[in-house]
Amino acid sequence: MRRIGVVKGLKRFSLFRFAQPMVMALFVMIQPAPSPAADRIAVFPTTPFDAYIIYESLAVLWLAIIGLIVIIRMKLREIERIQEMGIDKEDKDAPLLQ
Repeated sequence: MRRIGVVKGLKRFSLFRFAQPMVMALFVMIQPAPSPAADRIAVFPTTPFDAYIIYESLAVLWLAIIGLIVIIRMKLREIERIQEMGIDKEDKDAPLLQ
């Protein structure tokens, strides 16, 4: 009977009862406060010349990525070809250069 009384007493001082106000305060602090004076920030510039430069840079970037993929694929095919021919293996009867 004594243990049940201790458990009942602990329920009054549960962690949830103490942590609930702190969690609520944390949620209130995380939410951004509305600001009527906040201006919209443009992601891309509004002038046509600056927009052209950005799109041109993106096109060059993607062309470079595609070019690197093509070069890597060519090198992998060359490695496979060399392995099929057996050139990468050492020849025991090859003369030594001195």
